[in-house]
Amino acid sequence: MTKKQPQDLRSARWFAPDDLRTFGHLSRMMQLGYSEDDFRGKPIIGVLNTWSELNTCHSHFRERVVDVKRGVAQAGGFAVELPSLSVDESFTKPTSMLYRNLLAMETEEMIRSHPLDGVVLMGGCDKTTPGLVMGAISAGVPMIYLPAGPMLRGNYAGKILGSGSDAWKYWDERRAGNISDDEWLGIQGGIARSAGTCMTMGTASTMTAIADAMGLTLPGASSIPAVDSGHQRMSADCGRRIVDMVWEDLTPDQIITDGSCRNAAIVAMATGCSTNAVVHLIAMAKRAGVGLKLEDLDELGRNTPLIANVRPSGKDYLMEDFFYAGGLRALMKQMEDRLDTSCMTVTGKTLGENLEGAVVYNDDVIRPLDNPVYKGGSLAVLKGNLCPNGAVIKPAACDPKYHVHEGPALVFDSYPEMKKAVDDENLEITPDHVMVLRNAGPQGGPGFPEWGMLPIPKALIKQGHRDMLRISDARMSGTSYGACVLHVSPESYVGGPLALLKNGDTVRLDLPNRSLDMLVPEEELEARRKALVLPEPRFERGYGYMFSRHVTQADQGCDFDFLETDFGKTAGEPDIF
Repeated sequence: MTKKQPQDLRSARWFAPDDLRTFGHLSRMMQLGYSEDDFRGKPIIGVLNTWSELNTCHSHFRERVVDVKRGVAQAGGFAVELPSLSVDESFTKPTSMLYRNLLAMETEEMIRSHPLDGVVLMGGCDKTTPGLVMGAISAGVPMIYLPAGPMLRGNYAGKILGSGSDAWKYWDERRAGNISDDEWLGIQGGIARSAGTCMTMGTASTMTAIADAMGLTLPGASSIPAVDSGHQRMSADCGRRIVDMVWEDLTPDQIITDGSCRNAAIVAMATGCSTNAVVHLIAMAKRAGVGLKLEDLDELGRNTPLIANVRPSGKDYLMEDFFYAGGLRALMKQMEDRLDTSCMTVTGKTLGENLEGAVVYNDDVIRPLDNPVYKGGSLAVLKGNLCPNGAVIKPAACDPKYHVHEGPALVFDSYPEMKKAVDDENLEITPDHVMVLRNAGPQGGPGFPEWGMLPIPKALIKQGHRDMLRISDARMSGTSYGACVLHVSPESYVGGPLALLKNGDTVRLDLPNRSLDMLVPEEELEARRKALVLPEPRFERGYGYMFSRHVTQADQGCDFDFLETDFGKTAGEPDIF
């Protein structure tokens, strides 16, 4: 391999010439307290840090950036930290998904506009992984992803708690009057007790596993708990490795290929992935020019067994247990013959080389292929007259009796309307009803919020029911569970068929045949279609204005149309030096 020379570095365009522009660049570096020996002729590594005081998942990142910088310096590079938009799940309203593309744009433009030879992307909380990766793919410089890692197991009153999943579970019991104020407070204090992302196989762990399987992290990095000392060592290793990647000119286009995207999808299915993975995987692949489609994911979902016994699709364990059982490397080793092991990774080695020596230490946590948690895969894609462009469901996380179901629709046009109804103990509803929430998609939400796990109505909870068929054009938290059909596309807000559904219409789900339909005559649907009046756009200014006019639908990844690889030309590298 022919390595770059110092004069070939991208940053040399800022610092090598003997001209007035370079005078300005060098003088400002001296203003920061650096001498030329600190950075000139060395790979300059941008450390894009999504830390903030409101992002609980990343609360340890202020310390981890020190570890990254140590590694960069040890390898002969020069690291600079660049604070990035921190899109957290807990506090960002109406939804962090509204800002995933903003983080992607910021990442791409920050890399492109600064003298960076390579980047370490520090993320983990749900939308930070796809946002950072999408932007870095488009920028095209060497990059490595540093996952935040899951938090420790939750605990209350001797019971192990899983973030998100147990919140939904105990909230239903709270609404039923089965949990006291003191118990509720204890659960709140015990369910999230360290830095790190949700320790269930929610969206955060799903997306970091996808980045790992795609070859964008150090091998197995996604499994390391956030507060484990191994996480500090991995962070320093990221710093050392990115410097070598710059000299090797190992760029994202050499790593993110048809094969690596397929690997990521297969691994996601085997872990019991979040339904959010569908949207993000498609968006990330499209940035790399890979034409991954819903149909591809459904095919993989049918043929990939779920072997990670981790909540919510698994029954018994959490991410800390998954790490002790061997982590993602062990899971991938278990299914090595299903993967394209020739794919290049950030290590400069193939996936197959990275999996050498991986061992499963607990085969109840990471099951063998002949003893899976669920045989049929983690996700299924549905089509029908309610969702002509697709919808998704998580079969392993819902009661099997709803896999084939027919019932009358109870339709809500907004989240507040739905929320008020489910708390009405006199609501006229049966377990056979199909609850429907619309106007909650990419434009209708706005931003595609995680409203898809509609609460079980209190009237049914008091009768002992804990699941029912629910349909929406919203998303669902990766920590959620239940018979929930999500991502109905096109969404109702732009005139999708869901907008035509009325209370009492019969809805039929046939999961084995991958269909979702409203049993309404076509002539009646056509009459409703002609009478339909679309709502006004949600935004008339700012970022929201741009979002509502350029975001694609769920089946297309919800990226901005003008950021996809086949849209026009990029401005390329800045040339005004």
